Amino acid sequence: MNTKQVFIVGFMLFAMFFGAGNLIFPPALGFEAGDHFWLAILGFALTGVGLPLLSMIVGSISEGGYRESLKHIHPFFSIGLLMVIYLTIGPFFAIPRTATTAYEMGIVPFLSSPSDITLFLFTIGFFALVLWIALSPADLSDTIGKFLTPTLLVTIIALIVRAFFLYFSNEPQMVHPTFNADAPFATGFLEGYLTMDAIAAIAFSIVVLNSIRSIR
Repeated sequence: MNTKQVFIVGFMLFAMFFGAGNLIFPPALGFEAGDHFWLAILGFALTGVGLPLLSMIVGSISEGGYRESLKHIHPFFSIGLLMVIYLTIGPFFAIPRTATTAYEMGIVPFLSSPSDITLFLFTIGFFALVLWIALSPADLSDTIGKFLTPTLLVTIIALIVRAFFLYFSNEPQMVHPTFNADAPFATGFLEGYLTMDAIAAIAFSIVVLNSIRSIR
């Protein structure tokens, strides 16, 4: 791959991993940690970023991804474990919160009276767009890497800059009563698992491999 293609695949990876959990849990952890922010975020980064990266590397070693690797344990184990993973990062947990997070952050502030009807209509439109993109898996690197990720990055940077100017002069936040101040690193380490990126990497690795093969 040339440099441009490497950046496209990298942007695609960023967009695939940066989901609702990545938007919710780090700010919440930082808010609760108070003066223990850096230790908590370091622990969070190890499991929220480090483990997914390691999982992607391991999944890329085998041409068939984790499915082929897990068959060395037992074929039924491979199918069973992957089914549990796909259900977890799919309809059971991760997929519903992508729509609700987008609705809460992107639509609710502009509604005078949010309701179940508006959430339902937004959810239909949201997943219709997701389905339209997913129906062309060979074009994921172009669709996500070239268009969606730059838009996402600009939005995130704008959000960070806006928050910086709003809250920089404020006094440091007191440690939240529910935060374990005696073990901030361990607390952040455990919180990092809530993004579910570590298990999502197992499913994403084969998607990335296929995308890389398609642009060669």
